[in-house]
Amino acid sequence: MIKSMTGFGRGDYTDGKRNVTCEIRTVNHRYADISVRMPKRYSFAEEKVKGIIKNEMKRGKADVSIIVENLAEGDVTVRLNTAVAQQYINSLKELKETCAVEGDIDLKMVASMPDVIRTIPDVEDEDEAAAAICSAVKLAAESLSEMRAIEGQKLADDLDMRAQTVKNIVKQIEERAPMVSKEYTDRLYERIRELIEDKVDIPEERILMEAAIFADKANITEELVRLDSHMSQMKTFLKGEEGPIGKKMDFLVQEMNRETNTIGSKANDLKITALMLDAKSEIEKIREQIQNIE
Repeated sequence: MIKSMTGFGRGDYTDGKRNVTCEIRTVNHRYADISVRMPKRYSFAEEKVKGIIKNEMKRGKADVSIIVENLAEGDVTVRLNTAVAQQYINSLKELKETCAVEGDIDLKMVASMPDVIRTIPDVEDEDEAAAAICSAVKLAAESLSEMRAIEGQKLADDLDMRAQTVKNIVKQIEERAPMVSKEYTDRLYERIRELIEDKVDIPEERILMEAAIFADKANITEELVRLDSHMSQMKTFLKGEEGPIGKKMDFLVQEMNRETNTIGSKANDLKITALMLDAKSEIEKIREQIQNIE
């Protein structure tokens, strides 16, 4: 199945202790590049998260955002730093005496000072937390995969249409190509008649030799066959190839461009050149589209 490299997926999961939300955004990239943003306390689950996404995505850049909230009471420890509190008290007393200011040093004031009382996350069961996170990631990855498949099918339909357009152009060129040599021969005859004005016989053998040399140089049969074959191969990729095909199609487009350039340079015919320009325009659009395919 053809998949786009761009997409979005979201997954929500709760295990009663924590609510986990995962969002995955993907864009084009030559390789698989996954970056994960999640609370530091759950960093032990990062490799598992990447492993889940790698199963769904072979190419592309994925930005993964994971939010964990609504923790149960057992997941938080409150710690009192009495040493810091005592330093605050001593400093406040010194301030009061030195600057002759009035006011009482009470519990509320000291407790509100930074680092006197801290809440520290305390994950008792890493496997349980990782399971909840991975469940949300799997849901997001499935949602992402569905979206990428839908977008991929749209790309496949467009590419199939463009491939058929190029095949039709190739057919027109195949019909036109045999006429090029004949028209060249006719022009050669006409030019010689203008030059000699029927004063001498036209050198048939020499003209036929020139025509044969021209026909050989302008022969584009092999290039047309290969170009048509490339288009058929691309249509096969779109319909039945399993796994990522983006790199294969990128190489195929390079071969298409090589054949169209050769045809354009060898044909020596304005009509074929015009048709080749149309073909190159379609192939360029194909090249742009396959940049989005995994």
